[in-house]
Amino acid sequence: MTVVLDPTNEQRPVTRQRSERAAVIDGMTVGLLDISKPRGNVFLDRLQELLEERGFGVKRYAKPTFTKPAPADLRHQISQECNLVIEALAD
Repeated sequence: MTVVLDPTNEQRPVTRQRSERAAVIDGMTVGLLDISKPRGNVFLDRLQELLEERGFGVKRYAKPTFTKPAPADLRHQISQECNLVIEALAD
């Protein structure tokens, strides 16, 4: 028998409605969130270069630790400053 463990420890999963996707993303500001795992910044550095070459505005953020969710104030700041977010996970 296979057992799948939910790493979020949710007793009842939260249902969330999907956000509407923009038809065009040109000119939007992209937030790059480093979750603070080793080498995630290397990936984001290259991604930032590619996005800026294509004319996107880029803002960088970092979680204090990869072991916990991003603090509420950081999530709020990102939501106010960016149209899109890419989160980096690496090792």
